[in-house]
Amino acid sequence: MRRHLLVGRMGPLDKVLVPKATDEVLTELALVTGKKRLDFGIGTAIADLTKLGVFPTEIGLDLLVLAAHVHAADTRISRASESQDGWSREIRLVVPVSDVARWSGAGDLLTQMLNFLTGDYWELGFRGRPPGFAKLIPSRPSKSVMPAFDRVNLFSGGLDSLIGAIEALEDGGTPLLVSHAGEGAVSQAQARCHDGLVSAYGQARFDRLRVWMTFPKELVKGVKAENSTRGRSFLFFAAAVFAASGLKFPFRINVPENGFIALNVPLDPLRLGALSTRTTHPFYMARWNDLIAAMALTGRLHNPHWNQTKGEMVRACKNPTLLKTMVPLSMSCASPTKGRWAGYGIGHCGYCLPCIIRRAALRGGDPTSYTMGICNQTLDTETAEGQQVRSFQFAAARLKAKPQLAAALIHKSGPLKDETAHLADLADVYRRGLAEVAAVLNNVKAKPR
Repeated sequence: MRRHLLVGRMGPLDKVLVPKATDEVLTELALVTGKKRLDFGIGTAIADLTKLGVFPTEIGLDLLVLAAHVHAADTRISRASESQDGWSREIRLVVPVSDVARWSGAGDLLTQMLNFLTGDYWELGFRGRPPGFAKLIPSRPSKSVMPAFDRVNLFSGGLDSLIGAIEALEDGGTPLLVSHAGEGAVSQAQARCHDGLVSAYGQARFDRLRVWMTFPKELVKGVKAENSTRGRSFLFFAAAVFAASGLKFPFRINVPENGFIALNVPLDPLRLGALSTRTTHPFYMARWNDLIAAMALTGRLHNPHWNQTKGEMVRACKNPTLLKTMVPLSMSCASPTKGRWAGYGIGHCGYCLPCIIRRAALRGGDPTSYTMGICNQTLDTETAEGQQVRSFQFAAARLKAKPQLAAALIHKSGPLKDETAHLADLADVYRRGLAEVAAVLNNVKAKPR
């Protein structure tokens, strides 16, 4: 196990000494390419937004720069080699920002958020931007009109985000869709869904920002890359707040995610750590709203589907005819490229957790092409194909035997101190979501061979 320090640098003259502990591995993140253009997709995101008439704040930009540090560390520091237990890493970031006092005041909050999200141990430090970089967002032209966007919608290319975009447009809204494009299959799904929405509603009704952010695989010398991407939603949310900071206040950011997966209650006792993601958990989202307030930005993140299962989202969609035609364009699979090693193309594997939940939501009318069918089969629980199914079956049987357990189990994936008024509703969406999945697995057997 080694501790890692990632220091952001703005330009070749940024040589401010950052003290390093003897047991820390130092990596410098060169944030600027050319004279003053921010790298890793940040400069492109600024240019794309200003073309849309959206001029983010410097604080909003700080947040995206911080997210670049988080995403770089999360995806380029291997858990296998750099942690004591094969999971939790120790990472310190030193980030150049426009307002050191404000960001330092939010340091404890950010540490809490990142520790909860990724299961690592984070430490954050902030320093002022170097001379010449105090202002990086262009000034709004004096005669320009504020953009018409009335909300930001996260747009991942998945089925839930597609439903969220359709509902925003059906409500008469003018959403700015924000995506993170870091992987080819996901980016293709985003493009397909976007083009389908343009065909249905016209480009004038909405637009989108795509933040393409990846890092060299050898960014941290001698260390392999990491593929768990537990911290990806920090970048996703940061990109949304960055864009929203240039809209009329108060801004609104919709995070379309079904309540069952947002809670993501561990399916069995072995899933409390690495296999239980927290990307849209209510506790994590509430801390984001605390951060927005700490940054003196007026707006909120909100999951409008927190009390719906995925199937209920599908059935309640305000344009079911359009959704039916666009379902095949969306991508829900956790690892859409893994089938290539077995000679399959890029697509839905059919047996990962998101694929199983998708199957259940679309039961009776699913046009998705899955690499592997699971219905009417016997699956080996010693392989990936059978493990998720068996975990779902275990959880469903446990809850069927003792339905009252739902009220306790919803607390297993994280604190719900912000949701005291909604605990009964959260327990109920967990029950319904699990029952939805159990119904599609009734004729599937999963056991060791």
